[in-house]
Amino acid sequence: MRKLTFAMNTSLDGYIAAPGEDLGWSVPSDELFEWWSDRVAATSLALYGRKMWETMSADWPTADEQPGATPAIIEFAGRWRDMPKMVFSSRAIPVDWNARLVTSDAVTEIARLKAEGGGPMDILGAALAAAAMRAGLIDEYILVTHPVLLGGGKPFFTSLDDWVHLNLVETRTFPDGVLLTRYETIR
Repeated sequence: MRKLTFAMNTSLDGYIAAPGEDLGWSVPSDELFEWWSDRVAATSLALYGRKMWETMSADWPTADEQPGATPAIIEFAGRWRDMPKMVFSSRAIPVDWNARLVTSDAVTEIARLKAEGGGPMDILGAALAAAAMRAGLIDEYILVTHPVLLGGGKPFFTSLDDWVHLNLVETRTFPDGVLLTRYETIR
């Protein structure tokens, strides 16, 4: 069975975006950016919600062609384009860059993907991850916590019907007081 991971930057008070979708608080250090890039390279399939897809596909397809693109940005952009992706949306939207659109029920499709076996999958996007959380499909949570309080915005976690018990399996500190915590779901 494939492993499904939800990994995002989060504020100390649990938000992945500030009000107005502001992400300016989560600019990564070089070391953290390298960690994210390595994660993209190791992901067999990325599952995107529509909004996260629109955010990522607005920049990364051509980020390596922009003036001043650093070697790290060039590497990430190539890895991002090469990574297989599925985009979940209830309406038809354009997808490209090794991605395919899925308009059927996300939870059913994610459960099918997990059961078919294969390499690790990442889920990206708050609404899509929330549906997978409520269905008990997420095997691992990675919180990359930045030392900032946002006071509101888009939460990392959704409301759940039942408790989800987790086991801490890794911690790592990055520059600027950023802390990575990785948890596995206890089943």
